[in-house]
Amino acid sequence: MSEIINNNQKRKELLKQLILQLHQGVAPDTVKLQLATLLKSVPYGLVVEAEQELIQEGLPEAEVMKLCDIHSQVLEESLDQSGAKPIPPGHPVDIFRQENEALSQVVMRLETVYAKLAQENLTDWQAYLDEIRQNFNDLMDVDKHYRRKEYLLFPFLEKKGVTGPPKVMWGKHDEIRALLKNAQEKLHGAEQFSQKHFYAIVNQHLRPASQAITDMIVKENEILLPMAMDKLTEPEWAEIQRQTPEYGYCLYDPPVIWYPESKVHAEVVSTELTGFFQLPTGRFSLPELTALLSTVPIDMTFVDKDDKVRWFSHGKHRIFSRSRAILGRDVRHCHPPASVHMVEQILTDFKSGKAERAPFWINMKGRFIHIEYFALRGENGEYLGTLEVSQDLTELRQLQGEQRLLSYK
Repeated sequence: MSEIINNNQKRKELLKQLILQLHQGVAPDTVKLQLATLLKSVPYGLVVEAEQELIQEGLPEAEVMKLCDIHSQVLEESLDQSGAKPIPPGHPVDIFRQENEALSQVVMRLETVYAKLAQENLTDWQAYLDEIRQNFNDLMDVDKHYRRKEYLLFPFLEKKGVTGPPKVMWGKHDEIRALLKNAQEKLHGAEQFSQKHFYAIVNQHLRPASQAITDMIVKENEILLPMAMDKLTEPEWAEIQRQTPEYGYCLYDPPVIWYPESKVHAEVVSTELTGFFQLPTGRFSLPELTALLSTVPIDMTFVDKDDKVRWFSHGKHRIFSRSRAILGRDVRHCHPPASVHMVEQILTDFKSGKAERAPFWINMKGRFIHIEYFALRGENGEYLGTLEVSQDLTELRQLQGEQRLLSYK
């Protein structure tokens, strides 16, 4: 046992030396080769310990952030994962991983489009712009993934004494948010550019943003999540699970939700299902309210005052499909890029008090669909959010005469 401990200590010290060499300006390619060789035999926990000790020994967190990208390039398929715990379906870690897979798919779609744009003299290159914009709208969803890490996972890790790596990773989150915001700005009005000019923007601004997300996925899957599985207890994971819907899911709607096989499960379920919602004109239990909102023959979606989707009804025959992945998402990113300007106009007019409702009606696959947006206001007229109501009026428009007798048809 002492030999194993001593060997791990030696490998950790060597890992710290390599990271410090990067800090001191030693050629990255040389250090990268050494890191790749070392990481094949280093458990993920030692990587976390090494970074934590370097920070405690005085290496600035900002410097660890700079080294983080080079470090992550050698993690994939290198780090020893043999001691990692199995992950139950629907567990918070499983959800993080499934979201990472969804994000990876978006990045792959972008790379496919980038490859097409690399071809010279495309006559229809601008036709790819909406596809790129939609994919970047999807990548903006990563903010929910990061906020769950920052506000749910990191506090528990810090209680376990793991403080350095979460701080470094939070800093990388902010870098990625800035890269995504910059990419969105560069995509605005991109039609005015030539193909060559736009492809330069791809390499200078768009690809770095999507690549940064990929690098973070590697760090999470190879280090953060296996370590969190080791450190956190079942009650702590249950608490993370309980609060997860408040932040929303990222591009993924989990088909099952994990709960520990203990009294914690019963306590969580009891908390969620008991009690009543007292309203000015009556009250509901949660099952009653859920059944009521799922039965009314209209689709409803609520967007809060900060433009985040917070709730949608879930009837048997929805007109427009919804998944829990949109919860917590900016409503602008839930619409095709071509219609975002209209969403912006409605929100602006509702917030200013210029308008209270915005009706639309369309013909969709032979059905007559009525869609209306309503401004929600408090007792003092303050803006609380927007309610979207959609209804299929096809049969109602065909009614004639009267029906006064009971009929279930």
